Amino acid sequence: MRKSLSIVAAVAGLLLGSSFLASPAQASEPVQGGVLHVAIAPEPPGLMMGLVQNAPTLQIAPNIYEGLVTYAPDLTPVPLLAESWTLSEDELVYTFHLRRGATWHDGAPFTAADVVFTLDVFLREVHPRWRPIVNTQVEQITAVDDHTVEIRLKQKFDPLTLAIGDMPIIPRHIYEGTEFRTNPANNTPVGTGPMKFKEWRSGSFVHLVRNEDYYMEGKPHLDEVFYHFIPDAASRAVAYEAGTVDVLAPNSVEYFEIARLGRDPDTCVTSNGWELFSPLTFVHLNVRNGPLASKEFRQGLMHAMDRQFAIDALWEGYGRLATGPVASTTRFFSDQVRTYEFDRDKARELIAASGYDGEPVRFLVLPYAEVWTRWAEIIRENLEEVGVKVELVTTDVAGWTERMGNWDFDMTHQTFYQFGDPAIGVARLYISSNIIKGTPFANVGGYSNEEVDALFAEAATAPRDEREAIYQRVQELLTEEVPVLWLMEDEKPTVYRCDVQDLITTAVGINDAMRNAWRAKAD
Repeated sequence: MRKSLSIVAAVAGLLLGSSFLASPAQASEPVQGGVLHVAIAPEPPGLMMGLVQNAPTLQIAPNIYEGLVTYAPDLTPVPLLAESWTLSEDELVYTFHLRRGATWHDGAPFTAADVVFTLDVFLREVHPRWRPIVNTQVEQITAVDDHTVEIRLKQKFDPLTLAIGDMPIIPRHIYEGTEFRTNPANNTPVGTGPMKFKEWRSGSFVHLVRNEDYYMEGKPHLDEVFYHFIPDAASRAVAYEAGTVDVLAPNSVEYFEIARLGRDPDTCVTSNGWELFSPLTFVHLNVRNGPLASKEFRQGLMHAMDRQFAIDALWEGYGRLATGPVASTTRFFSDQVRTYEFDRDKARELIAASGYDGEPVRFLVLPYAEVWTRWAEIIRENLEEVGVKVELVTTDVAGWTERMGNWDFDMTHQTFYQFGDPAIGVARLYISSNIIKGTPFANVGGYSNEEVDALFAEAATAPRDEREAIYQRVQELLTEEVPVLWLMEDEKPTVYRCDVQDLITTAVGINDAMRNAWRAKAD
């Protein structure tokens, strides 16, 4: 006997044209046609989202590539390339029934072979989040026939459908037998999604066009989408007010601008569309050597930072103080852990106890927007007030990504998405098996603790009613050892013109918006 996991209501919502979240002034029927202009910051280093997981990449590429499922705001899986799926009675075998009639943008048919190649070969090699899951939880991935894939687990793994959906399916006929990281198709991505890659004009825009052969009838509604790269936040706000762009993606303008722009009656603002990600911002630390190798030094840094001031001053209150590795919106969150209030005297005491000798630490500034530079400057000021020397190091997005992958940093800002479950979005930052050079979104800090490794492994496969206690212990250990400096649970508003309908309809928001979005008055 098999359990059916497909969701009829969600299918109706996504495939029949209604949305999970209604836009203001909703028109009765979608209008076909039109062009949408979106401001993204910064320009992404690439669009091959199997290889690159930077935020700006993820705001464009999921409209080109697709996973097996997407998610409703309540994290219910919604069919995409998988029409339905079942789970065996022993909960060890997932069977995915794939979309018939789906094709790659170059006309090649989409088949089960693409899914097996993606999950078992491509992403196993290059993806920092899928790699530890497939290596530890999956026994075998097989194509039963051209439209059916079977994933056999080594043991029960409760969050598999949360893990599988975000993984982009890659065209086997383009990548098999190649060097994945240097394949020319990385620059001209070919997916199955609602939009097709047309052009990337460096420093200016990425241009996507409607996939006329998309498997969802009547979708997408838009003819074209331009993602614009405008060099500074003030200019992006001006471009929106002038009508040059219609959507300001999260992090593309200063937070103090959002309230001002939102006063326009034709402008809508929403923080929806982040339910899956539950982003948590922290300072990544290279704990291999130097002063950052000391637990007491790291604890002192936590006490030294005025985190609430930064949230209020830089983010206009769009965020909550983070208490540890698991966001309060993620499964198994606990606030029964050691916390770190802003206390300079306590910071000095711990830093002195660590034996710190005045050696400067390098803070690699995150090059995503001006706000990150200002936050780095605030942290430098906070730390220097308790006797820690800090050198700010600047670079571009490509340089930052390379340095992170090569472990060439002491401190830097990072935001990790939690993906609904600690086994997917949290463990990857702390488990020692994910210390892999060349991969910037893994455990690049080099933190290693055998007990933490064992607890994360146990929690991933334990029955759901036992997982909470295990994750409680993990959170207690991590907040004691402070392998990173937890800062903020992010809120990320999207600003857009109210005639843009159905822009945010899923738990991944702007990232896959172009499947459903339309203009009430097409251009």
